Amino acid sequence: MDVNGAVAEGFEPVREAFARNFETLGDRGAAVAVYRDGHKVVDLWGGTKNVDDTAGADGTHPWEHGTAQIVRSATKGVAAAVLLLLQQRGELDLDAPVGEYWPEFKAAGKERTRVWQLLAHRAGVPALDRPLTPAEAADPVLGAEAVAAQAPEWEPGTDHGYHAQTYSWLTGELVRRVTGRGIGEWIADEIAGPAGADLWLGLPAAQASRAGRVGKVHPPADPPGLRTRPKRAVAEAYADPASLTCRAFAAITPTPDENDPAYRAAALPASNGIATAEGLARFYASLIGEVDGGARLFTPETVELARGERSAGPDRVLVVPTRFGLGYMLHGATSPLLSPTSFGHPGRGGALGFADPAAGIAFGYVTNGFRKSVTADPRAQALVRAVQGAISA
Repeated sequence: MDVNGAVAEGFEPVREAFARNFETLGDRGAAVAVYRDGHKVVDLWGGTKNVDDTAGADGTHPWEHGTAQIVRSATKGVAAAVLLLLQQRGELDLDAPVGEYWPEFKAAGKERTRVWQLLAHRAGVPALDRPLTPAEAADPVLGAEAVAAQAPEWEPGTDHGYHAQTYSWLTGELVRRVTGRGIGEWIADEIAGPAGADLWLGLPAAQASRAGRVGKVHPPADPPGLRTRPKRAVAEAYADPASLTCRAFAAITPTPDENDPAYRAAALPASNGIATAEGLARFYASLIGEVDGGARLFTPETVELARGERSAGPDRVLVVPTRFGLGYMLHGATSPLLSPTSFGHPGRGGALGFADPAAGIAFGYVTNGFRKSVTADPRAQALVRAVQGAISA
């Protein structure tokens, strides 16, 4: 496997770990980028950005610098930044009831739900009684109406459970009510633009029309040594169609085709953001400091707000223990990041983005080979360990 790109002195272990991901962990096309104190120290890519649909094998088009990929739930971290920036600017009160901005949301016993509880997965509406089709899910009005009418699974604020799909309409509609703009448009104008980051929520036609700009999603090769058995409770939850786990992930049914241009053009902040590894890392770098002398998005106070623990313990949806700040997963056994000061978000089966303010590190990894794992993908974790070793050497 030819690994392309460069690393700064001392970060050679990241290149080695990235190459091993292809050799031993089944990666087919991927990229990783790391910033330290606002400057890029790792920028690597390799493999192919497509797949041979007939043979189910690697394609023939090489991954290039600037190839972007759907990052699934890593999008949630970008969406969370919108609400935190609105709070920072005084346009949104995270402690206010959601119904103050979105009156229809007060239905079915949700009138006391606070804005911050949406971000901390405490709103109690991780599933819908009637799942939405992919076309319905892409309609922000229909999605917002469905989640506003939904009765909660638990009293909002009293427990937490991962809002795998409904996070899209919870955050998207709140942003629309407060700003009058779609959340994808807001991200483009107020985050991606100022940060100089190649990331999109709702892939613009100008980017979609660029041949090969976005890689195709496909399963990676699975080396026999990588196969692990989930805990019994986790396996049972994912196997039972009636479980809250299955219902939460099936809030959009059937599963959307992530290679469909119509799906990529939709703005679903829970699941379909598109980014380069450099764009994801640069986004997180801009949250915690200036990037190449450019704008910083979060004040130090907002960084602390984002990464302050709001939910911890057994997750009603994921079954395993999870930790959340405001829209961000925090370092822990389920989702290991760089250190206890880290905050970020994985994408189911692969992608990962996070920042670590204590170390001044921002990290982005994207892949076109998605596994079934939800949080700690072994490829991303191998790269994180390599970064950890590089900065502690």
